[in-house]
Amino acid sequence: IEDTDQKRLVPGSAEAIARDLKWSGIDFDEGPGKNEKFGPYFQSQRTSIYRQYANQLLEKGHAYRCFCSEDRLAKSRASTVTRGNLQLYDRYCLSLTQSQIKANLDAGVPHTIRLLIPSGETLHDDIVCEKVIFKNNIVDDQILLKSDLFPTYHLASVVDDHLMQISHVIRGDEWLSSVPKHLMLYSAFGWEAPKFAHLPLLLNPDKSKLSKRQMDTSIVSMKEKGYLASALLNFVAFLGWTPEEHLIVKQTPILTLSQMIEMFSLERLNKSDY
Repeated sequence: IEDTDQKRLVPGSAEAIARDLKWSGIDFDEGPGKNEKFGPYFQSQRTSIYRQYANQLLEKGHAYRCFCSEDRLAKSRASTVTRGNLQLYDRYCLSLTQSQIKANLDAGVPHTIRLLIPSGETLHDDIVCEKVIFKNNIVDDQILLKSDLFPTYHLASVVDDHLMQISHVIRGDEWLSSVPKHLMLYSAFGWEAPKFAHLPLLLNPDKSKLSKRQMDTSIVSMKEKGYLASALLNFVAFLGWTPEEHLIVKQTPILTLSQMIEMFSLERLNKSDY
């Protein structure tokens, strides 16, 4: 459960997700209160783990401390925009000496920990998007640990997925641009990266990304209007996926969950948004 962004935390949202999954017939195999092999499952309860791995990156030279204030960062971004360049961090704090870093730490100056992006290119073979090449010089030195000592998604997801032995990461293709950062983290830790599949997005009529904050798209709303779980599952499953067994689909317009599982393969996913 990704609850490290304390400003956007909604009490009870995790329980609501579990209820919606249970209603749809897609119960989770492991998580809070069930088969807790790799817990805790709330990222806010795993902060000491993330700090440990962030310190490892510092020690290995794959990350550095950034003491820049919000004001300095804002001015740097404004200057970058004026010059028409990419809004990348200017690595001002990368040049700090060890004595300067120690002085800042002793004085309690707030700071973040940033990933040091290496030079060159990052190659990625995605299950859906296939081969993608990223130029590292346009990848920002991502903040991994915030000044409140909570991790960003980038550090937390990589550490969690490794420790929880995740084999496949399946997410929306808006995260494709973050792949080089994540692959760099796996490499820096000396870990084998999982396989990635970046799915096409579901869109609103105006082609903007479908969101639970827009229109009437929540599962709770569907339930209250009397939609059946099987109807919702079939509708969503066929948005961006086509099974090979076309004849079976014609003979059986409504698929059961077990039929979907039997037919499904990541290779049959479409690449275009819906």
